[in-house]
Amino acid sequence: MKFYDITVPFSTELPVYPGDPVVQISQVASLAAGDICTVSHLSFGSHTGTHVDPPAHFVAGMATLDELPLEVLIGPVRVVDVGEISAIDVATIEAAKLDGVERVLFKTRNSRLWQAGVREFEKEFVYLETEAAERLVALGVKLVGIDYLSIEKFNFEQPTTHYALLRNNVVIVEGLNLTEVVAGNYELICLPMKIKRGDGGPARVVLREL
Repeated sequence: MKFYDITVPFSTELPVYPGDPVVQISQVASLAAGDICTVSHLSFGSHTGTHVDPPAHFVAGMATLDELPLEVLIGPVRVVDVGEISAIDVATIEAAKLDGVERVLFKTRNSRLWQAGVREFEKEFVYLETEAAERLVALGVKLVGIDYLSIEKFNFEQPTTHYALLRNNVVIVEGLNLTEVVAGNYELICLPMKIKRGDGGPARVVLREL
Protein backbone atom coordinates (compact mmCIF):
# COMPACT_ATOMS: atom_id res chain seq x y z
CA MET A 1 0.00 0.00 0.00
CA LYS A 2 1.48 3.35 -1.06
CA PHE A 3 0.31 6.83 -0.16
CA TYR A 4 0.86 10.06 -2.10
CA ASP A 5 0.64 13.33 -0.22
CA ILE A 6 -0.61 15.74 -2.90
CA THR A 7 -0.82 18.70 -0.52
CA VAL A 8 1.29 21.78 -1.16
CA PRO A 9 3.44 22.59 1.92
CA PHE A 10 2.09 25.60 3.79
CA SER A 11 4.60 28.43 4.11
CA THR A 12 5.14 32.14 3.57
CA GLU A 13 6.63 31.23 0.16
CA LEU A 14 3.27 30.08 -1.23
CA PRO A 15 1.92 32.12 -4.13
CA VAL A 16 -1.61 33.38 -3.58
CA TYR A 17 -4.40 34.31 -5.95
CA PRO A 18 -4.20 38.04 -6.74
CA GLY A 19 -6.15 39.99 -4.14
CA ASP A 20 -6.02 37.24 -1.52
CA PRO A 21 -4.12 37.75 1.75
CA VAL A 22 -0.51 36.63 1.73
CA VAL A 23 0.59 33.94 4.17
CA GLN A 24 2.06 35.33 7.38
CA ILE A 25 3.61 33.13 10.07
CA SER A 26 5.13 34.58 13.21
CA GLN A 27 6.17 33.09 16.54
CA VAL A 28 4.49 34.31 19.69
CA ALA A 29 6.52 31.96 21.90
CA SER A 30 9.70 30.02 21.24
CA LEU A 31 11.75 27.36 22.97
CA ALA A 32 14.85 29.01 21.52
CA ALA A 33 13.91 32.23 23.32
CA GLY A 34 13.48 30.43 26.64
CA ASP A 35 9.69 30.06 26.54
CA ILE A 36 8.01 26.93 27.86
CA CYS A 37 6.87 25.99 24.33
CA THR A 38 6.81 27.16 20.75
CA VAL A 39 3.59 28.74 19.46
CA SER A 40 3.04 30.37 16.08
CA HIS A 41 0.49 32.87 14.81
CA LEU A 42 -0.85 32.11 11.32
CA SER A 43 -2.58 34.56 9.03
CA PHE A 44 -3.86 33.59 5.56
CA GLY A 45 -6.89 33.59 3.30
CA SER A 46 -9.37 30.73 3.28
CA HIS A 47 -8.40 29.75 -0.28
CA THR A 48 -4.66 29.46 0.23
CA GLY A 49 -2.53 26.55 -0.97
CA THR A 50 -4.28 23.18 -1.18
CA HIS A 51 -7.86 23.99 -0.26
CA VAL A 52 -11.51 23.06 -0.73
CA ASP A 53 -14.27 25.19 -2.25
CA PRO A 54 -17.70 24.31 -0.86
CA PRO A 55 -20.82 25.48 -2.71
CA ALA A 56 -21.16 28.47 -0.35
CA HIS A 57 -17.97 29.95 -1.81
CA PHE A 58 -19.97 31.33 -4.75
CA VAL A 59 -23.59 30.40 -4.06
CA ALA A 60 -25.49 31.96 -1.14
CA GLY A 61 -27.42 29.58 1.08
CA MET A 62 -25.65 26.42 -0.06
CA ALA A 63 -23.38 24.06 1.90
CA THR A 64 -20.49 25.57 3.84
CA LEU A 65 -17.16 23.88 4.50
CA ASP A 66 -18.26 22.26 7.77
CA GLU A 67 -21.36 20.84 6.09
CA LEU A 68 -19.59 18.87 3.36
CA PRO A 69 -20.28 15.13 3.63
CA LEU A 70 -17.27 12.93 4.31
CA GLU A 71 -18.57 10.37 1.83
CA VAL A 72 -17.85 12.88 -0.94
CA LEU A 73 -14.40 13.84 0.39
CA ILE A 74 -13.25 10.25 0.87
CA GLY A 75 -13.56 7.47 -1.69
CA PRO A 76 -12.46 6.19 -5.11
CA VAL A 77 -11.00 8.82 -7.42
CA ARG A 78 -9.69 8.94 -10.99
CA VAL A 79 -6.52 10.92 -11.75
CA VAL A 80 -6.56 12.11 -15.36
CA ASP A 81 -3.34 13.35 -16.96
CA VAL A 82 -4.31 15.91 -19.62
CA GLY A 83 -0.78 16.51 -20.89
CA GLU A 84 0.23 19.91 -22.23
CA ILE A 85 -3.16 21.40 -23.09
CA SER A 86 -3.95 24.95 -21.97
CA ALA A 87 -7.57 24.29 -21.01
CA ILE A 88 -9.64 21.25 -20.13
CA ASP A 89 -12.52 21.14 -22.60
CA VAL A 90 -15.42 18.81 -23.33
CA ALA A 91 -13.30 16.73 -25.72
CA THR A 92 -10.83 16.12 -22.88
CA ILE A 93 -13.66 14.96 -20.63
CA GLU A 94 -15.03 12.60 -23.28
CA ALA A 95 -11.58 11.15 -23.96
CA ALA A 96 -11.12 10.42 -20.25
CA LYS A 97 -14.13 8.04 -20.23
CA LEU A 98 -15.47 9.11 -16.84
CA ASP A 99 -18.76 7.20 -16.88
CA GLY A 100 -19.43 6.03 -13.31
CA VAL A 101 -16.57 8.10 -11.85
CA GLU A 102 -17.66 10.26 -8.89
CA ARG A 103 -14.35 11.98 -8.13
CA VAL A 104 -11.78 13.20 -10.61
CA LEU A 105 -8.46 15.04 -10.26
CA PHE A 106 -6.87 16.67 -13.30
CA LYS A 107 -3.10 16.51 -13.58
CA THR A 108 -1.85 19.30 -15.85
CA ARG A 109 1.37 21.14 -16.55
CA ASN A 110 0.41 23.28 -13.53
CA SER A 111 1.98 20.69 -11.22
CA ARG A 112 5.41 21.59 -12.55
CA LEU A 113 5.01 25.04 -10.99
CA TRP A 114 4.91 23.45 -7.53
CA GLN A 115 7.83 21.18 -8.35
CA ALA A 116 9.89 24.18 -9.48
CA GLY A 117 8.97 26.16 -6.38
CA VAL A 118 7.61 29.12 -8.37
CA ARG A 119 6.67 31.78 -5.81
CA GLU A 120 4.95 34.25 -8.16
CA PHE A 121 1.34 33.63 -9.18
CA GLU A 122 1.14 32.15 -12.69
CA LYS A 123 -1.73 33.74 -14.64
CA GLU A 124 -1.52 31.33 -17.59
CA PHE A 125 -2.47 28.24 -15.61
CA VAL A 126 -4.50 25.36 -17.04
CA TYR A 127 -8.19 25.63 -16.14
CA LEU A 128 -11.51 23.83 -16.62
CA GLU A 129 -13.81 25.29 -19.26
CA THR A 130 -17.44 25.90 -18.28
CA GLU A 131 -18.85 23.46 -20.83
CA ALA A 132 -16.50 20.77 -19.52
CA ALA A 133 -17.70 21.46 -15.97
CA GLU A 134 -21.28 21.08 -17.15
CA ARG A 135 -20.39 17.76 -18.75
CA LEU A 136 -18.87 16.54 -15.47
CA VAL A 137 -22.10 17.44 -13.69
CA ALA A 138 -24.09 15.50 -16.29
CA LEU A 139 -21.83 12.49 -15.71
CA GLY A 140 -22.64 12.54 -12.00
CA VAL A 141 -19.22 13.66 -10.73
CA LYS A 142 -19.36 14.86 -7.10
CA LEU A 143 -15.82 16.18 -6.60
CA VAL A 144 -13.35 17.79 -9.01
CA GLY A 145 -9.74 18.70 -8.27
CA ILE A 146 -7.04 20.58 -10.15
CA ASP A 147 -3.36 21.31 -9.59
CA TYR A 148 -3.38 25.09 -9.26
CA LEU A 149 -5.01 27.75 -7.13
CA SER A 150 -8.20 28.03 -9.16
CA ILE A 151 -10.21 25.84 -11.47
CA GLU A 152 -11.50 28.97 -13.24
CA LYS A 153 -9.78 30.80 -16.07
CA PHE A 154 -7.83 33.79 -14.78
CA ASN A 155 -9.38 37.24 -15.24
CA PHE A 156 -12.86 35.81 -15.84
CA GLU A 157 -15.91 38.01 -16.44
CA GLN A 158 -18.15 35.66 -14.48
CA PRO A 159 -17.06 32.56 -12.52
CA THR A 160 -19.13 30.29 -14.71
CA THR A 161 -17.03 27.16 -14.12
CA HIS A 162 -17.48 27.55 -10.36
CA TYR A 163 -21.20 28.20 -10.85
CA ALA A 164 -21.62 25.09 -13.03
CA LEU A 165 -20.06 22.90 -10.35
CA LEU A 166 -21.02 24.49 -7.06
CA ARG A 167 -24.67 25.13 -7.94
CA ASN A 168 -24.89 21.37 -8.45
CA ASN A 169 -23.17 20.56 -5.14
CA VAL A 170 -19.93 19.44 -6.79
CA VAL A 171 -17.05 20.01 -4.36
CA ILE A 172 -13.93 21.66 -5.80
CA VAL A 173 -10.39 20.94 -4.59
CA GLU A 174 -7.71 23.38 -5.75
CA GLY A 175 -3.96 23.74 -5.28
CA LEU A 176 -3.05 20.06 -5.59
CA ASN A 177 0.44 18.87 -6.46
CA LEU A 178 0.17 15.80 -8.68
CA THR A 179 3.80 15.77 -9.86
CA GLU A 180 4.56 12.29 -8.50
CA VAL A 181 1.20 10.73 -9.36
CA VAL A 182 0.54 8.78 -12.54
CA ALA A 183 -2.89 8.63 -14.12
CA GLY A 184 -5.16 5.94 -12.75
CA ASN A 185 -7.51 4.97 -9.96
CA TYR A 186 -6.83 5.68 -6.29
CA GLU A 187 -8.57 6.23 -3.00
CA LEU A 188 -8.93 9.92 -2.13
CA ILE A 189 -8.69 11.18 1.43
CA CYS A 190 -9.43 14.92 1.50
CA LEU A 191 -9.92 16.49 4.93
CA PRO A 192 -10.38 20.27 4.99
CA MET A 193 -10.37 22.22 8.23
CA LYS A 194 -13.84 22.09 9.81
CA ILE A 195 -14.49 25.83 9.77
CA LYS A 196 -18.00 26.73 10.89
CA ARG A 197 -19.84 28.48 8.07
CA GLY A 198 -16.58 28.34 6.11
CA ASP A 199 -16.45 29.56 2.51
CA GLY A 200 -13.34 27.44 2.04
CA GLY A 201 -10.29 26.24 3.90
CA PRO A 202 -6.94 24.45 3.72
CA ALA A 203 -6.98 20.68 3.38
CA ARG A 204 -4.57 17.79 3.73
CA VAL A 205 -5.16 15.65 0.65
CA VAL A 206 -3.77 12.15 0.19
CA LEU A 207 -4.09 9.42 -2.43
CA ARG A 208 -3.78 5.74 -1.61
CA GLU A 209 -2.95 3.16 -4.23
CA LEU A 210 -5.69 0.57 -4.68
